[in-house]
Amino acid sequence: MEYRDYYATLGVPRTASQADIKKAFRKLARQHHPDVNKGNAAAERRFKEVSEANEVLSDTEKRKLYDQLGSNWQAYQQAGAGSGRPGDPFAGFEGFRPGGGGVRFEYHGDPEDLAGFSDFFRTFFGGAAQPAAAGTRTRVRTGSLEDLFADMGSPAGQTNGRRAARPRVEADAEITLEEVASGTKRRLEMEGKRVEVDIPAGVSDGQRIRYTGVVPGGGDAYVRVKVRLHPLFTRNGADLTRDLPLTLGEALLGAEVPVRTLEGRVLLRIPPETQNGRTFRLAGKGLPRFRGEGRGDLFAKVRVALPKGLSAEAKAAAEQLIKLTDQPNPRTD
Repeated sequence: MEYRDYYATLGVPRTASQADIKKAFRKLARQHHPDVNKGNAAAERRFKEVSEANEVLSDTEKRKLYDQLGSNWQAYQQAGAGSGRPGDPFAGFEGFRPGGGGVRFEYHGDPEDLAGFSDFFRTFFGGAAQPAAAGTRTRVRTGSLEDLFADMGSPAGQTNGRRAARPRVEADAEITLEEVASGTKRRLEMEGKRVEVDIPAGVSDGQRIRYTGVVPGGGDAYVRVKVRLHPLFTRNGADLTRDLPLTLGEALLGAEVPVRTLEGRVLLRIPPETQNGRTFRLAGKGLPRFRGEGRGDLFAKVRVALPKGLSAEAKAAAEQLIKLTDQPNPRTD
């Protein structure tokens, strides 16, 4: 394992203040961030190096541990890292315990959160990893520039000189199909406060939406959307399907009939001799596509409602109609 000089990585002296470290990191992170160096592997490696250095030096406890290690790294390596008690990076080499009492560091997070860090970092700051309480992970952020620098300098992101884990909240929101069509808002209880979130049009049932920084304390909210079943419409992506009831006369002779959509009623012209089960496509009358362009279609399937309670005169007329009409065999299969 190679000892990394984090001060040299950030280009600051060992006596640098926390403000100097933050300033140096911001400058280097902007310069080497993957968002502004797409496809540049060298810039990505450099960004990880400065992120790792900042992760240690911006945290007073980690920096203290790192400074105590100092030039004794070679001796520590020869003594054998982690050879004593589990989770104690100084086990087997008591000379590194300041004042004989020792320094204990706990990294709260998943082991895979240390992916991308150097062996040196993982040895000293990953060996004591403990299971974390929900929402208390610590990791290097490699998101967008806006997310990265919004965290820096935020009062919610600092606690006594240390970077604090931001709270994370998950919630469910139940909405109607009509609200899917138009988009809606929901007020959710988060960390003891009510927060209003916008649910965009076209969202799917079970879809999980992230809202950055809306939780008190600067954390993110993850809202899982549940769409209620509709008594009239069924959904397939952005398309909708519904039954279209017609009278016998409308199906035989043709008519203009009103058809309900999620946004109101439209008139649909039914041609004469429309067969039961025929489907009409109403273009653009479905749901909006989630954060996309255009809308889906509405498919209306004909269901002919036969008359009931025929009088003797009506039965005679029906018999006459059948005699005058060529009746194709509907069971040719």
